[in-house]
Amino acid sequence: MFNKIKLKDVIGFFYSQYFSDGLRITIGVLLPSLVMAQLGHFDTGISLSLGALCVSGVDTPGPLAHKRNAMAICNLSIFIVAITTGFSRLNLYTLGLEIAVFSFLFSMFTVYGARAAAVGTGSLLVMILMMDKEVKPDEVVSYSAVILLGGIWYMLFSLVFFGIRPYRAAQQALGENINDIAKFLRIKAAFYEPDTDIDENYRKLVSQQIQVSQHQDLVREILFKTRLLVQESTSASRILVLTFVDLVDMFEGIMATHYDYAGMREKFKGTGILEEVAEILYHMANEVENVAFIVLSNTKYKNPVDFTPELERLKLKIDAFGETDNETSNLVLKKILVNLRDMNQKITAIYNYYHSDSARLLFENRRKIEYTKFVTRQDYAPHIFTDNLSFGSAAFKHALRVSLVCLIGFITAKTISQGHHSYWILLTIIVILKPGFSLSKQRNYQRLIGTIFGGMIGIALLLLVHNQTAMFICLIFFMLGCYSFLRLNYVVSVIFMTPYVLVLFSFLGVNHIVEERITDTIIGSVIAFIASYLIFPSWEFEMIQENLRDVIYANANYLSKIAENICGRVVETTEYKLARKDVFLKSGNLSAAFERMTSEPKSKQKNIKEIHKFVVLNHILSSYIATVASEFIGKKFVDPQPEISRAVKKSLGVLNDISIKLGGKKVDVVTEQPVIVSISRAKADIINDNSLLKEQLGFINKISNDIARVTDGIVDYE
Repeated sequence: MFNKIKLKDVIGFFYSQYFSDGLRITIGVLLPSLVMAQLGHFDTGISLSLGALCVSGVDTPGPLAHKRNAMAICNLSIFIVAITTGFSRLNLYTLGLEIAVFSFLFSMFTVYGARAAAVGTGSLLVMILMMDKEVKPDEVVSYSAVILLGGIWYMLFSLVFFGIRPYRAAQQALGENINDIAKFLRIKAAFYEPDTDIDENYRKLVSQQIQVSQHQDLVREILFKTRLLVQESTSASRILVLTFVDLVDMFEGIMATHYDYAGMREKFKGTGILEEVAEILYHMANEVENVAFIVLSNTKYKNPVDFTPELERLKLKIDAFGETDNETSNLVLKKILVNLRDMNQKITAIYNYYHSDSARLLFENRRKIEYTKFVTRQDYAPHIFTDNLSFGSAAFKHALRVSLVCLIGFITAKTISQGHHSYWILLTIIVILKPGFSLSKQRNYQRLIGTIFGGMIGIALLLLVHNQTAMFICLIFFMLGCYSFLRLNYVVSVIFMTPYVLVLFSFLGVNHIVEERITDTIIGSVIAFIASYLIFPSWEFEMIQENLRDVIYANANYLSKIAENICGRVVETTEYKLARKDVFLKSGNLSAAFERMTSEPKSKQKNIKEIHKFVVLNHILSSYIATVASEFIGKKFVDPQPEISRAVKKSLGVLNDISIKLGGKKVDVVTEQPVIVSISRAKADIINDNSLLKEQLGFINKISNDIARVTDGIVDYE
């Protein structure tokens, strides 16, 4: 059943970075052709647009300095490639050699991250689009210079675009991350409904966690690597940073609301309490969505929902249950209520940031956080490239595969498919081929479906619309749709892309190319699919152990912060949040790797059931650790009891054993003498409420041992 599309979702899309990117790329690529056409130099305009198109692929979300540097390098690269291609195309063999060498070289750029890979793709794109371009030898340099000017134009246009609204990219990324968390919260709410399939809901939860993790990392990059946002004292920059900090805390709170759902259903069935918890969580998810809209639209919201009445009604029900049923403890329900109240406070705090009366309170009573520690730095040292020149590197195998397949595609284009635009075969190949089989398979399917449906739309358009002005409006519409959905939904992007290309060629006086485009796309797709299966294939089971090892070490480090706190060392907020961030990031990586594994051939899904158990158990473990950590971190432990310390260290020992078994390292706990401090009895009761705490620590130990057993199965299978 399809989710109902709300008007706010549609409006939110036009505020999103996806539409913003689409609009920027459309203007940046189209404008040179329009201006030069008006001046009577349409061919020059097309060349300028080609340069802009190649550089636009590098213009992905991230810190402005990173974009600027990457676009500058891309401009230099496409200029060199354009000159090389202009001369090498004069001889079929030199062109074939260039395709093989450049395909390998630029595909190896993946070792330097996604933005460097985009530079490589832009360089390959200009090579492919120039293959069949009739340029005289004495005009190659000047033609390449025009392409370079187009790339420089786009770079300057993009920098000015972001310079006008320096905070906009961060707002958009943050707003989309908040939307992801709202969806995650809805999935968590479903656990409290009696009819929800718990195993299926875990699958959804793990899948959504990937989205949350990826967007959080992007927001972290934009916020904490942009000097303007972390050092300037403007209200806008403070609001963005504080919102994100509270957002991550809120996500941890959602993660921490994890319990034995099957046991809870059995204990509290018929009371209606769990159903009410689910309803409150759904309402909170709606409010989180409203926060996302506020951030995306940069507006103020003056009437947030007050959850206090709902929470008070829930409290009365929980208290009434505790009075009527003396055999069943209601401690877990009280803990859920505390978590719901904390979440309500976080939502209210974020709302207050976007209320004019509260703006002046920003940063008051806030501890300074060392933001630069929360971002990873990409190393661009030359040795990283050379270190990966072996069959032990997935990037090397991918680059070699792309090189061989592009050469095969080139030979096919010059022998079997001798159309006027046979470079589409190579274009299809470089777009489809990805380092992993599952990503290549997914992109292959999306490209084929999009091209066929887009071709049908394009044919209908060319047959029915004959007015040039109407056709031009359609061209802009399809172009905008193509670039807006490029990162959001690739199938939809290609559906827009095909009629956009067909209409563009009709303006260039080239008609009847629909059949050729579809045929070449199918040929390229078939070659890419066969190659991804047969030529140096990269399967997830070969690399999954590294993800398992990383996530276990991250959880052990997370748990060690609790152990250290119990031993008397107060763990600093920054240190704790770094450990938490590492868990979220590594868990997201593991979940993404598992999802890719499920789309590979059955024969390559080795140990899939055990790995699925590991993924789910890891999520449960992280949630329980987050639950316990929220009680201890930043506090002095009062009258620490030996059994609590032993319980934590026992689980930590199990996790360390698992890490070593997977080829990783162990986490050492910094131990100090317990510090006894004098505080109120009420506060001591809260911190030392051992009944529920012991139960939670028992669950951590049980889950750790369950993971150990699953790991034994995985390692033995290997």
